[in-house]
Amino acid sequence: MSNSDRIKQIKMFLNDSPHDEFMNYALATEYIALGHDQEALELFEKLVSMSPLYFATYYHLGKLYEKMGNTGSAISIYEKGLSVTKKLNENHAYAELKGAYDALIY
Repeated sequence: MSNSDRIKQIKMFLNDSPHDEFMNYALATEYIALGHDQEALELFEKLVSMSPLYFATYYHLGKLYEKMGNTGSAISIYEKGLSVTKKLNENHAYAELKGAYDALIY
């Protein structure tokens, strides 16, 4: 199945459940795979706002900010993600965010 076919399927699902965290996340990652960074950015930012405890978003949004040359926003989103993952005791996600954060600021 191609990325565009997956995007069509995800969008159909989102028509019925527009606030589904995983489906919004999945759609954003499909957009990244196709190089549609602006669409991915909008979805990730919406997801962080809508579901701030959906911690998987922070790493990918930070990396997207880095790719787009927005270092300040990347640092900020990594810091928020570190706070969330620490609070949720998500040690693996915390370590990934910490590695990305440290690589950016040091």
